[in-house]
Amino acid sequence: MEAAVVVTGSSRGIGAATARLLAARGYAVAVTYRADRAGAEAVTAEIGGDAIALQADIAREDDVVALFAAVDEWRGQRRLAGLVNNAGVDGGRDPIEAQTATTLAPLYSVNVVGTALCCREAVKRMAARNGGPGGAIVNVSSMSATIGGRPGAAFYAASKAAVDTLTVGLAKEVAGEGVRVNAVRPGMTLTDMTAARLTDPVTRAEIDATIPMHRPATPDEVAAPIVWLLSDEASFVSGCLLDVSGGGFVVGAPRTGGR
Repeated sequence: MEAAVVVTGSSRGIGAATARLLAARGYAVAVTYRADRAGAEAVTAEIGGDAIALQADIAREDDVVALFAAVDEWRGQRRLAGLVNNAGVDGGRDPIEAQTATTLAPLYSVNVVGTALCCREAVKRMAARNGGPGGAIVNVSSMSATIGGRPGAAFYAASKAAVDTLTVGLAKEVAGEGVRVNAVRPGMTLTDMTAARLTDPVTRAEIDATIPMHRPATPDEVAAPIVWLLSDEASFVSGCLLDVSGGGFVVGAPRTGGR
């Protein structure tokens, strides 16, 4: 049976690279976006084949339910083989004194609640107890979850630590249902989200100094392990937090922002 994968937040960056690689490996791909319709349609046009661009704000439960209903209609008899929870926001770099319930709500609504809701909808369709064929979920976390983030990014880091815990706990819950759940934890990656920091040569040098490989990742370098975790080659891998970070963190620039 042909296989379909949903990649949230895939109009650019890591999500777009993942969608392209999945299509090259023969998957049908649902490319989702919140606001960048042009970007999502450009990705589907680029990869060709069997792909669709679908709008959803994963911070809204109604949008998540509607998204997966649209995926069901589009995929037809193809099985839903995978979900990549890539959509996320970074929450800025404001100090704790500037934070309020209003500023924090979007960060956790997307990174934690939205990710959990997408997992819920995928499990409904994949789990054996629901008549599903099994499948795999990959959550995109962050190396910041391991160190509490850089200064000003503690709340972002906390949201990704929640993703890590969700990954491990859900993997245990659904292992007997034929569903694998893993996470990748990128370090600093060359995306639109990080462009403002990485284009400044001083900041870039400081950030490079904190990475053992002395450079950020490219989106393709993060997409490859995501696609591997979705594949049958990773059939006995679940509950794994895979660091894709160029060796992790070393002592370096404590004042600059990053994942």
